[in-house]
Amino acid sequence: MFLRRKHSQKDGSDQRDSKVSELRTAIGPLSGRSAKYCTDACLRRYLEARNWNVDKAKKMLEETLKWRLTYKPEEIRWHEVAHEGETGKVSRANFHDHQGRTVLIMRPGMQNTKSAENNIRHLVYLLENAIMNLAEGQEQMSWLIDFTRFSLNTSIPIKVARDIVYILQGHYPERLAVAFLCNPPKIFEAFYKAIKYFLDPKTAQKVKFVYPKNKDSMELMKSYFDVEDLPGEFGGNGTLKYDHEEFSRLMAEDDVKTAKFWGIDDKPYHIANGSGHSAAEVAPEPAAAPIAQRVS
Repeated sequence: MFLRRKHSQKDGSDQRDSKVSELRTAIGPLSGRSAKYCTDACLRRYLEARNWNVDKAKKMLEETLKWRLTYKPEEIRWHEVAHEGETGKVSRANFHDHQGRTVLIMRPGMQNTKSAENNIRHLVYLLENAIMNLAEGQEQMSWLIDFTRFSLNTSIPIKVARDIVYILQGHYPERLAVAFLCNPPKIFEAFYKAIKYFLDPKTAQKVKFVYPKNKDSMELMKSYFDVEDLPGEFGGNGTLKYDHEEFSRLMAEDDVKTAKFWGIDDKPYHIANGSGHSAAEVAPEPAAAPIAQRVS
């Protein structure tokens, strides 16, 4: 039985490798950033998202490549979207989950602007940044969503939420490992029902509703995170206060690395703190913690 299982696993792996090769042949020769984007790991994610159907994965990937050519997510820089992040409504955490995955923290109650396009660009920027900060060999990230101060006034329109879901599912397949919705209020239930309509079943299964006063919820959180790292609003012992000036400095440093990775000749620029005054200048690549050298 053990040998049969071992052979079965190997056969399955070989079949998937074959699918990756088949998909690479199907999409044809690529150049520039498209070639850099389409690593084997990238192709596997698109195949996984389409249940290893090569034709469907090819269509999905081609749509992403067209989107990336026009939207140019790798060219978005922090100084262009920093005003969207002043309240810390979306930020990258300074800790990882038990699997070493990058963690994005979202606070919908901290919504501070009305521009749908700018909100989307801000989120896309942070998705790209989170991917650049994934550990070698790691493909997915975790989300922590804090509903403190959430209200109808701070919720984004359904149409914008639908557009965000389309981008996430269509152009960042298999990037989400799990999303924890912490203490969502009753008014969010109707909103989520509308959003869930646009989620594919695999994505919907990754969404977990958690409540800090619920024992089962806290056990689930502990299975993913170190309690000492986890901020108090998510049931942990950690503290995490968003510092816009410090976060802007880190993002500016990462922008230099992003430009280097994609072969973009970025010029140094000044970033501003919350008051609008110059806070830092991007210098040649700083000596900081290394980020993953591979994006897929």
